[in-house]
Amino acid sequence: MERFTELTILQPADKEGIDELRTLSDEPVEGKKRLYIESYGCQMNFSDSEIVAAVMRNAGFATTSTAEDADVIFLNTCAIRDNAEQKVRNRLVHLNALKKRKPELIVGMLGCMAERLKTKLLEEEQIVDIVAGPDAYRDIPKLVEEAESGQKAVNVFLSREETYADITPIRLNSNGITAFISIMRGCDNMCSFCVVPFTRGRERSRDPHSIVREAQQLVADGYREVTLLGQNVDSYKWETVHFADLLERVAQVSPDLRVRFSTSHPKDITDDVLHTMAKYDNICNYIHLPAQSGNSRVLKLMNRTYDREWYLGKIDRIRAILGNNCGISHDMISGFCSETEEEHQDSLSLIEYARFDYGYMFAYSERPGTLAAKKYPDDIPEAVKKRRLSEIIALQQRISLERNQRHIGQVQHVLVEGTSKRSDEELFGRNDQNKVVIFPRGNHQKGNYLNVLVTECSSATLKVVVIN
Repeated sequence: MERFTELTILQPADKEGIDELRTLSDEPVEGKKRLYIESYGCQMNFSDSEIVAAVMRNAGFATTSTAEDADVIFLNTCAIRDNAEQKVRNRLVHLNALKKRKPELIVGMLGCMAERLKTKLLEEEQIVDIVAGPDAYRDIPKLVEEAESGQKAVNVFLSREETYADITPIRLNSNGITAFISIMRGCDNMCSFCVVPFTRGRERSRDPHSIVREAQQLVADGYREVTLLGQNVDSYKWETVHFADLLERVAQVSPDLRVRFSTSHPKDITDDVLHTMAKYDNICNYIHLPAQSGNSRVLKLMNRTYDREWYLGKIDRIRAILGNNCGISHDMISGFCSETEEEHQDSLSLIEYARFDYGYMFAYSERPGTLAAKKYPDDIPEAVKKRRLSEIIALQQRISLERNQRHIGQVQHVLVEGTSKRSDEELFGRNDQNKVVIFPRGNHQKGNYLNVLVTECSSATLKVVVIN
């Protein structure tokens, strides 16, 4: 779920922890070298940066929240779209000025953009000293040593086994309430528009015992919500343990621990998962279910492995088991290769039928090396892509508002996550359906569960009064 200019996100506006960029907090230095990390892109990148921070701390590094104080700067990058990469390149221009003042500074590029470009990145960006892919983070201290000796350092090896299961993440800029737990890595779905299988490798799942232990430790540390992460969480499998089994084990850690998960591929989310969600009150009533298109021919070109009718049947199944109050969000691409006006209308009608709560909406952008780039001309004019995207956005805004208006007059159970970005006098939390809820600060504290009455709403947020 990338954040960039052409992507429009209709989601809770105050949602913490999904910012485009995240840095490390300061800690005592005491003669140690200092590390600074910026993370771009999806939740998995933020989770990976917490792994990198742990690896570097074990190697004797302290952390800093400012690039100017750092001895080593890492940019953890995304490659899902060209604009995501251009943001990182623009950031390097600013860091170049810093490096001119501080020649000993080490700059490293991590993650998907590093994996996609490999050694070519060193040629294109002279400021970069280290290039490390998503499976090379254990090797980073050695790469730093190589760079300090004046050598360019690279490791872009993709593993079939690495899950970092034995590394305890350092929670970056944490609110102390919500945390990510990575349960699997990589992706075996070869969607024709997507670079992820090439930048993150094949799917491999993490030992469920280590996942449960991490959740238990988070509860002991005062956390009240975890999000289980994977490129496709529903394909999780460790020996005889499938995702529904894992979800139940994590839910059983504590009734006071809310559990979310992301992202679900429509072909893999099973009735077992839906029934497990229904069984446990602390598993949040929300599913992110990317559609990408509402037309069967386009879905086939995308290699999504389902058609329109199958996807709508999955929506019906979710509503049948979890009820109409289950929050569902989506991804949608406008202007994919050869998409006709009638096929665009199919995407609009799918959104209308599904009644999504919010969505992540893209204008198609060709990515080098993907099947779509090799086989299908990017033949939809930019003006048409943007016009179609605007129509998708407008429809989703209307439906988001209508879905939120249904909550007015309802009592909701909310976990307080922190101070609203809009005002220090307000706090925010999220309800069961992953919608941001705003309310007066009062004497409430982060980590409290509150019962609230919804009094008004926008398409993105609910305003409430606390009733307990």
